[in-house]
Amino acid sequence: MNVKARCFGILSALLFTFSIPALPATAETVELVALGDSLTAGYGLDPGEAFPEQLERALRERGHDVRIANAGVSGDTASGGLARLEWSVPEEADGVIVELGANDALRGVDPAVTRRAIGEIVAKLKARGQAVLLAGMLAPRNLGDDYAQAFDAIYPEIAEAEGVLLYPFFLEGVAADAILNQPDGMHPTAEGIARVVENILPSVEDLIARIKSGG
Repeated sequence: MNVKARCFGILSALLFTFSIPALPATAETVELVALGDSLTAGYGLDPGEAFPEQLERALRERGHDVRIANAGVSGDTASGGLARLEWSVPEEADGVIVELGANDALRGVDPAVTRRAIGEIVAKLKARGQAVLLAGMLAPRNLGDDYAQAFDAIYPEIAEAEGVLLYPFFLEGVAADAILNQPDGMHPTAEGIARVVENILPSVEDLIARIKSGG
């Protein structure tokens, strides 16, 4: 096991509890971190059912040598993610899936604040040389058209400006589907997360390809 893989494993073990059986890493193992809120952390789900765990299994089934650390914190805003970035995402990680902003929208946070935080997160990760997949979020329509337009534009505009990969809407095909959500109507069930994984999988494979190509 090389130094990079060993450091990443130690930090991940200290920060997060994994339900996926530990597998030996190699020099070729792609180390990813999912930085997010409760949608990443696995709120209301059993061990092994959270987004990073289900995504890792799906990628391994497709032949990818990958490990994904769960850096999700329930209730986190984009600003909260920025504040803990340095200790939540080890510099040894090859790439990061950024899933933040849902709580900002639910709380009606000024889109300019959310934009600034997500922009800084992406810029800091790029400065480290880490590949980024930005997972977008959409604002609730009850906040008004002006708010929705300002908020929804954050993700595609940052992705274009920073040259990072974009998955437009993290909850595509899951939001507002009672069957795929827990009773609160906001957090996906295990089946809902499986749908998220199915939908985002091609974008994550693009992230892995970018990492391996050095781009």
